Amino acid sequence: MMFSNMILSLSVGAIVGISVGGAALLALIITLLIIVPMKLWFRALVSHAHVSMGKLIGMKMRGVAVESIVPDYITARKAGVKVSVDELETHYMAGGDVTRVVKALIAAHSANIDLSVAQAKAIDLAGRDVYQAVRTSVVPQIIETPLVSAVAKDGIELKVKAKVTVMSNMNLQISGANEETILARVGEGIVTTVGSMDSHKMILESPELISSTILEKGLDRGTAYEIVSVDIADIDVGRNIDAQLEIDRAEADKKIAQARAEEKKAMALAAEQEMKARVQEMKALVVKAEADVPKAMAEALRGGHISAEEYYNFENMKADTSMRKSISEKTDATNPDKNVPKPPRP
Repeated sequence: MMFSNMILSLSVGAIVGISVGGAALLALIITLLIIVPMKLWFRALVSHAHVSMGKLIGMKMRGVAVESIVPDYITARKAGVKVSVDELETHYMAGGDVTRVVKALIAAHSANIDLSVAQAKAIDLAGRDVYQAVRTSVVPQIIETPLVSAVAKDGIELKVKAKVTVMSNMNLQISGANEETILARVGEGIVTTVGSMDSHKMILESPELISSTILEKGLDRGTAYEIVSVDIADIDVGRNIDAQLEIDRAEADKKIAQARAEEKKAMALAAEQEMKARVQEMKALVVKAEADVPKAMAEALRGGHISAEEYYNFENMKADTSMRKSISEKTDATNPDKNVPKPPRP
């Protein structure tokens, strides 16, 4: 009875142990299925671009997007590009665009362009489009300048627009200047070439003078591009700058003369106002002197210097003069044509 009980207890323990072990194994398998992207592992395996499970688990634990890196790695290996998963993972963790780098490496490999993985990664991390740089190395890119205004020695303005064909210089993609520098230098070359001509007609007759001058100067030095050709797309004749300057100068002289005339006019008006003030001052003196006349007459009468008869005669003369003046003013007002000379008789 005791022996059967022991066998029964062992059987129960074994069953429990097997159950726990099976549950643990099942949990481990489920965890592995969650952590390890089995589909990507199998895809890499059958594509002859094997990536170990340990590598995939490590990438997952480091937060690397294996769903992006592994397909790019498979694509690169199938295209014959020698690149490792570690290199792609490092570039991803540095903030680079893995897909664009792989596309650039494949394009360079297909076009027999010497582009290493490290160089492609450096160009991408520098902020440049490495894939576009490779494409431009194969197929030249055309960039168009804005309308550039230049003036020849005869004072005529020319408005020039050029199309610049460039190819990428892979050795200067990191430290070289960009398209804006190319456009600025080409614009400078246009201004210099047109400005050195005695007549604007020379440029109209031979636009290639601009192209040859720009190419001779080597304006692509230190840039990420190599200038293949410069083609003049359009030339328009603008203003006559010399004539415009003469007009502006004449207008300025006119304004200066007007300002001086206004100054003289203001001075004359000031002098006129001053004279009017002096006239009023003199009139005030006259009024003051006339006010002193009665006092002087009274003093003369009291002192016996004039007689009463002389005084009355003086007053009568003043009244007579005032009356005559009043009558004369009324006559002039009623007969305005009195002083107009009559036409001679025929």
